[in-house]
Amino acid sequence: MVVEIHVPLLPTPNLSDGAYPFPWIEAVEDFLTGLEDQGDVEVLDEGEEYGDAHVFFVTGAGEARLLAVASRVAALPGVPTGTFAVVSDDEAEEFGLGRRVTLPLPAA
Repeated sequence: MVVEIHVPLLPTPNLSDGAYPFPWIEAVEDFLTGLEDQGDVEVLDEGEEYGDAHVFFVTGAGEARLLAVASRVAALPGVPTGTFAVVSDDEAEEFGLGRRVTLPLPAA
């Protein structure tokens, strides 16, 4: 099982001239790497641009845990609204072929 985290590729508003427009990408990568280092999930590859989104991939846990991680990503400061997850597997022929889940998840 793989959960794809699709984050709209929107620049962060009000940045200084010349600043990298997507600082949230590095924040998400750092967050996911920290979880991977703790053994909570596995991060597949680096995130990549796909259409109008930047997609991150997590695996190595059950669906509930992976979706909880995706929900936490969506709630990180600076991450654009409209982030969603796709529950898929590593055999999918392309991104987005699976069940779509709106993020962040409602509080339990």
